[in-house]
Amino acid sequence: MKLYIDSADVKQISRINEYYPISGVTTNPSIIVRENRPFIELLKEIRQVIGHEKELFVQLIGDSAEEMIEEAKFINGKLAGNVVVKIPVTEEGIKAIRLLDSEKIPTLATTIYTSFQALIAAVAGAKYVAPYVNRIDNLTGNGVKVVSEINKLFNTYQLPTEILAASFKNVQQVHDVCLSGAKGATVGTELIEKFIAFPATLQDVKVFKDEWQTLYRTRTIIY
Repeated sequence: MKLYIDSADVKQISRINEYYPISGVTTNPSIIVRENRPFIELLKEIRQVIGHEKELFVQLIGDSAEEMIEEAKFINGKLAGNVVVKIPVTEEGIKAIRLLDSEKIPTLATTIYTSFQALIAAVAGAKYVAPYVNRIDNLTGNGVKVVSEINKLFNTYQLPTEILAASFKNVQQVHDVCLSGAKGATVGTELIEKFIAFPATLQDVKVFKDEWQTLYRTRTIIY
């Protein structure tokens, strides 16, 4: 499983990146605007935190394929390291994915609500597709089922595109998409911190330490 931080908050990214096995950071226009900073400066700071090997995702906002391609080249010219551009699955977006694939610029197809949208994006050459799990649920759909259908289609047609599931409200949704074939998930920092949180774990650790200290009069194994 690849785990990505869905945030542009540098402080939070730094903390999660320090403690968890992170593959990169995903952003979108709303996340970046929330930080109220010059966006290239912000993205460069995120790059400094995560290093050059981990992927940094930046969403394009152009209306036409030509505008998206121009933006993709601009972003790649401004940012060092492993950059992936996010493109919505509109007609212009699919065209842009095709053209960028021919230029070896990796893309993620975003705003995906159906398995067939994901299939078209994958055939066009997207490296990743991002189905919106919780948003699908909110539209009386089944986000986990859509992920499962995408996985089945990709396996049927032997497509190399990876599912990077997005939009979660709880840990159970992330767990379920992992079981449904998603290769990765992009998750907010607060939810990532809940992945390993379980009261019994901390209780057990305390018991171990207390029993050790009772006999050896120390709370460490170093002597």
